Amino acid sequence: MKVVILAGGFGSRLAEYTKTIPKPMVKILGKPIIQRIIDHYVSYGHYEFYIALGYKGKVIKNYFFNKNLNKKIKINLIDTGRNTMTGGRLKRLTKYLKETFLMTYGDGLSSVNIKKLIKFHKKNKKLFTLTAVRPPARFGAIKIKGNYVSYFKEKNNLDEGWINGGFFVIEPEFLKLIKNDKTFLEREPFEKLTKKRKLVAYKHEGFWQCMDTLRDKEILEKKIKIKNFLK
Repeated sequence: MKVVILAGGFGSRLAEYTKTIPKPMVKILGKPIIQRIIDHYVSYGHYEFYIALGYKGKVIKNYFFNKNLNKKIKINLIDTGRNTMTGGRLKRLTKYLKETFLMTYGDGLSSVNIKKLIKFHKKNKKLFTLTAVRPPARFGAIKIKGNYVSYFKEKNNLDEGWINGGFFVIEPEFLKLIKNDKTFLEREPFEKLTKKRKLVAYKHEGFWQCMDTLRDKEILEKKIKIKNFLK
């Protein structure tokens, strides 16, 4: 299947890096996060990528133009506008997406099993499958009686709800629900899918971590070192 990676955002919350490079080019243990994302899909036999460029897209272009890739891998770099929203970026790729395709954001990593994700999508026969993950818990919980702690529970992500973790399987018909460049993928299009019961969630309990802030980057690198998940 073709794989779309949204890589055009400003990454303003990671300004320590994104003043000079786009967020997908921020390195995780010496390798740009977008390369690690590509490596994950390639490990499941997906070799054709469409990268939706925007902010500082030239940096990403230069990276791939100067990189020796596996001959099986095909990287298509598409300029989707500097100020285009997530839905709009995907909409601009319509002419390339005539069959079921995969998509993810260019700023998160996961051990999600792509083969099982696709199987789940085909079984449910809906327009859109998203990968649901539990957000990493940040705080432990305590109860206080008087001045004494009567209850303490270490932070546990199982106490949190499910969130959109990216890593989607999408039918091309979905693209008709996106109006224009100003459309956020996660708003009106998702709301329409939900009302029509055409959006399903594949639950992933394993490794997942986004990279929105410097703290997220540090956590991501620590997790990779501990789990030895990504090479």
